[in-house]
Amino acid sequence: MLTSPLCRSLLAVAIFLNPLAFCQTTAHIHTEQTSIDLEASENSPRLVKLKGSGKDAWTNQTSEPLLPFLWMGEKRIPLIWTLKREESHTDAQQVRFVYESSPVPLRLTWKWQARAASGPIEHRIHIENLSANEIWIPLQDSFRFDWEVNATSALRTMYIDKGAGKPTEIGTHDDALPVGYRWEGKSSTYAIDAGPREIIPWLMVERSGSQSGWYAGIEFSGRTRIALKRDSASLNGAIGLDPNPALFRTRLAAGGSFDTPTVFVGAFNGGADGLGNVLRPWVRSVLTNPETWKDPRCPLMVSNSWGSGMEVDEELSKRMIRDSAELGLDMFHIDAGWFRGVGDWYPDEKKFPRGLAEISDYAHAQGLKFGIWVNWAEAGIDTFPGAINAHDPKVRDWLIADVPASWKPDAFVGRTMDLGAPAVHDYAARELERIVSDYRLDMLEHDGYVVAKACVRSDHPHSPPGRPAPESVNDRGLDLPEDSNSTDVSYHAAQSYYEIYSQLRKAHPELLLEICDDGGRMVDFGSASHGDYFSITDSYDPLSNRQAFYDASHVLPPAMLEDYVQKWPTPRTENFLYMLRSGMMGWLTIMQDTNAWTAEQHALAKEEFATYKKFLRPLIRSADLYHVSHRPDGLHWDGIEYFNATLGQGVVYAFRGSVSGDDKHILYLQGLRPNQKYRLSFHDLTAPDRIASGHELMHAGMVVHLTAPDSSELVFLTEIKN
Repeated sequence: MLTSPLCRSLLAVAIFLNPLAFCQTTAHIHTEQTSIDLEASENSPRLVKLKGSGKDAWTNQTSEPLLPFLWMGEKRIPLIWTLKREESHTDAQQVRFVYESSPVPLRLTWKWQARAASGPIEHRIHIENLSANEIWIPLQDSFRFDWEVNATSALRTMYIDKGAGKPTEIGTHDDALPVGYRWEGKSSTYAIDAGPREIIPWLMVERSGSQSGWYAGIEFSGRTRIALKRDSASLNGAIGLDPNPALFRTRLAAGGSFDTPTVFVGAFNGGADGLGNVLRPWVRSVLTNPETWKDPRCPLMVSNSWGSGMEVDEELSKRMIRDSAELGLDMFHIDAGWFRGVGDWYPDEKKFPRGLAEISDYAHAQGLKFGIWVNWAEAGIDTFPGAINAHDPKVRDWLIADVPASWKPDAFVGRTMDLGAPAVHDYAARELERIVSDYRLDMLEHDGYVVAKACVRSDHPHSPPGRPAPESVNDRGLDLPEDSNSTDVSYHAAQSYYEIYSQLRKAHPELLLEICDDGGRMVDFGSASHGDYFSITDSYDPLSNRQAFYDASHVLPPAMLEDYVQKWPTPRTENFLYMLRSGMMGWLTIMQDTNAWTAEQHALAKEEFATYKKFLRPLIRSADLYHVSHRPDGLHWDGIEYFNATLGQGVVYAFRGSVSGDDKHILYLQGLRPNQKYRLSFHDLTAPDRIASGHELMHAGMVVHLTAPDSSELVFLTEIKN
């Protein structure tokens, strides 16, 4: 608050001419949907209030805790923080409150920023070591909150499981949030399928019945967590790095710095889809690479060689390229199997005697882009020049742990290296530049665990392990137990990964980067900032594809969500179209050798791909998305709607499940103008075209009739102009 009449009278001047130079200790920043009030007291800052575009407001009851102490050597030194008004700043886009500590001098910048007129507001904390000594600091959460909530208020929360190896049974969690509620969601690059599934690092809280509330997410791929707890008069929690297994600490050299993972916080109206239709465009415009979206072909339609497994070679690649061009696809993607061995990222001369550049040139001549799969953060045992051998004494320290003398990699899985180690970072940066340049790539897919979860080394930049290191670990690191240094290991590895990809992007601005981590284990907002699209699950049947898409599309642009379409039983043409369309709601990748399709299937697919290009792709790129059914279960009907209100165009994907006799279903559409008329065109001619009002389609619904189980329909919507 302003502390004197003079300060109050100077408010209008202070906020524009010299923010915080007078007595001002408050600030305000907003977007179209989200407004926050901030306050800097003498010893700590606070987000005072979060408001949406309506009357809904959330009042925060506590200040943000700043680092209470640090370690210098073995000595634990308490810290006292003091606001530095002269170094703090606020303007229309950002607020920076600066604090300095004593007796050890650190500078902490508490920053909020609105990078777009629409969407959430970002927050991070930057800590600098101003002393001449190396220090160690404990965990600093990215954001802590303690909202004032009446005990009688009904609240709900939503969070989303990662698709990982296979989508979970629930996937999208929509839970009541009563007094006594306790929850913690974790995210890393190791979303194991057993036990509680890791989440896409995001959650929302809604006042029941109002369709309004707040949400937050983390822009980081290391080990993070979101904690939420409701007591009788408050809803409180923390967002940031995962503090467990305790005790987290990280090193700051003299003059060094540490940044908490950036979080974003926003208010919403219109329920989960109202939130998503603000957040998804924000992710695309603020986080992702703008060069990618200049290509009107994105999201692409891709042919992937994994339908033939590791047997890919030059002959198969060229045959698939020719057929992909005939079908109208956009890119040919060679998956695992092209290389000499894990960690030896050179073409197998028996399979590709003329190298990969030959395949790239052939694809380009056919009008296709070209990309490959590389598990570049893992070592093998090859001894060819350029190979990374896990048994080589020079490489030993690069690994997260030693391997037994008898260890051998699997066909495409090796031993994880610690990207946080400078030597590994430098190797990876050089190797990726060589791969992209020599093989003339348009796309690079990474796989495997590029961000390590644990490391036994005591001479890497991360903190040393808290327990004695095992002599060796046979698996690639999955069986290495998490330790007190695990979060710091992942913090440094993730930062290194981001630096490597930023450098690669700078050198090759039009290069596409696919994020894959043993399937959909790395679907997060940090990856969205450094890649172009995600493999969202490691299961590729129609139901798994639709489930993973349904879940992730709540928060991420659908054009970034890749479904791999694997071979699936299709005794009828309806089943074949159902299979294809289950992967055609976002980024489409065909994981089959299309040469094996019948002439009828080939003709059907060519028509579907033409429809995708002309009608579906523009909607996937820019239209609002609505989840107009329950989550797919494979038994009953499900559907997804796209609608672009500016153009007055949309489409409904309708899928019938396997239950016999369930041949009719009503889908209730969203996002239409109640008094406007719309033409409904059934692509497969399962019903004649008809005209209906927006009110009818949203309240009485749209009837779809499909006679065959496991079938589908595309219903196009066109607004009839007056």
